[in-house]
Amino acid sequence: MSRNVPGENRDHPIRMVTVWCPDWPVVAAGCRPDVPAAVLRANRVVARTPAAADEGIVTGQRRRQAQQRCPLIRLLDDDPARDAREFEPIVRAVAEIAPRVDLVEPGWLSIAARGPSRYFGGDAAMAEHLRRSVLDVVASLADVEAGVGAEAEAGVGVGVADGRFAASVAARLGARRREPVVVAPGGSEAFCAPLPIGWLQTLAEVDAELVDLFGRLGLRRLGDLAGLDSVDVLGRFGPVGTHAHRLAAGVDIRPANTTDPAPERRITRVLDDPAAQTDAVVFVAKQLADELAGRLGADGRVCTRLVVRLATEHGERSERSWYRPAGMSAAAMVERVRWQLDAWVNLPRGSEHEITGGVALIRLVPEEVRADDGVQLGFWGGQSDADRRAIRAIARLTTLTSEAAVTVPVWNGGRLPADRYRWMPATLVDLDQRERAVERTATGADGRAGPWPGCLPAPSPATVFDDPLPLDVLDVHGQVVRVSGRGTVTADPAGIRLLLGSEAEGWRRGPMRAVRSWAGPWPVDQHWWEPDRHRRLARFQILVDDEKVGERAHLVIAEHQRWFLLATYD
Repeated sequence: MSRNVPGENRDHPIRMVTVWCPDWPVVAAGCRPDVPAAVLRANRVVARTPAAADEGIVTGQRRRQAQQRCPLIRLLDDDPARDAREFEPIVRAVAEIAPRVDLVEPGWLSIAARGPSRYFGGDAAMAEHLRRSVLDVVASLADVEAGVGAEAEAGVGVGVADGRFAASVAARLGARRREPVVVAPGGSEAFCAPLPIGWLQTLAEVDAELVDLFGRLGLRRLGDLAGLDSVDVLGRFGPVGTHAHRLAAGVDIRPANTTDPAPERRITRVLDDPAAQTDAVVFVAKQLADELAGRLGADGRVCTRLVVRLATEHGERSERSWYRPAGMSAAAMVERVRWQLDAWVNLPRGSEHEITGGVALIRLVPEEVRADDGVQLGFWGGQSDADRRAIRAIARLTTLTSEAAVTVPVWNGGRLPADRYRWMPATLVDLDQRERAVERTATGADGRAGPWPGCLPAPSPATVFDDPLPLDVLDVHGQVVRVSGRGTVTADPAGIRLLLGSEAEGWRRGPMRAVRSWAGPWPVDQHWWEPDRHRRLARFQILVDDEKVGERAHLVIAEHQRWFLLATYD
């Protein structure tokens, strides 16, 4: 028996269709299904071809593990702009039968089912038609014969159900079963009940911490959560728990709104001088997104469904509806404008929707908003006001320069301080989720990144040198301390001094600093299976007298019978 949520109307559930293309990044990159290939984000696999899956490559696997499983695998960098650009033909194919397409992310879209279902004579016929149409486009991108081979057929999932959540689950199950999954009207609750609670996290509807809490409380299935009283769920978990409870019970109240919103919600900019450059259009879109996010934020709301409308001086138009369950910040809105514009500009010449002039109109329409649950500003962690100001500054710098000019650190993993993070273009990083990317435990990794045995414990060094500084570590007799292959030192370190200049010019020795205490060595022998990357060294922490601050701790290493200063603690 369904539990009614006060204030909500369930008399007319919205039928939704979701199209899901699993491992879309490798398809967008043009990888054939029979060639082992994978796309990496932050050194982890986010998508792989069926051939790579047969070799044991799974999503979330590290680069090293993937190469161990399949030495011949082709590894590609993540490129969201490419994914969105290549997804445009599928969007247009689906738009042929539906007036409005909701794009969640490249590879994932949904439409209202009522009109198309009537036209094709039922949900099953409509879902099969959609699957065949999308499959033809996917096969052309992967350079295989359309509709031939189990690998190609596994590339598309179509699901039909009451509500966006149930339809999205059905689409993912359809990709596994290689056939559309149609849930009967009114059957979303029964369909969701036996499913694992983790689906809430998989579809980005609920934070991973809350899903983990549900599991620890014994709520292992969606039906277990749906069986609770809605008042008790609200009192224990708050509005986020109520949202999860509604989805688990098949009560997805978000409609596929196709009516015009209130005029005051639209933000439009007409350019007197049409912009022919992509960066100029994105710069204007950034101003509009900041204004829209500010208006909604003043009312305590966040946009979950945004319609972006672009028009040229010659009358060509591009209109897309973007959906994100967690809501879109100004930076997320700008990112979607960039994706849409890039896909439009790169349409083949001579196509029906080819752009022939500069962009003269930009319009952002928030067609679906919800109450912003907010975040605690720094006291319990999460995103602070300073974080948001930094995000705005980074986005502005990106629009003023180029996508590759502004970089941010992203967790990479490693045992040495310089290896833990790497620099990536800011446009490839979801800065709204920055705290998830950089939060680590004292060992330098969390459950998702995996442990790094032998890495240095917290606290981390305050200053990490891009190029390690050569130095001498001396004993009480002024002789250089050596480290044997078994990790033993010839004498206790008594002093250090930096080597200035260069090896070609001849080293100049800096002033001596007396060693107060030291710890180590901690040996590292990594990448021994790769001769070009094999590295063997010993790490030491040394506390020395400093003329300016009194005492200062340093992280030094001994490698190939030479000493280097890696980092300094404050």
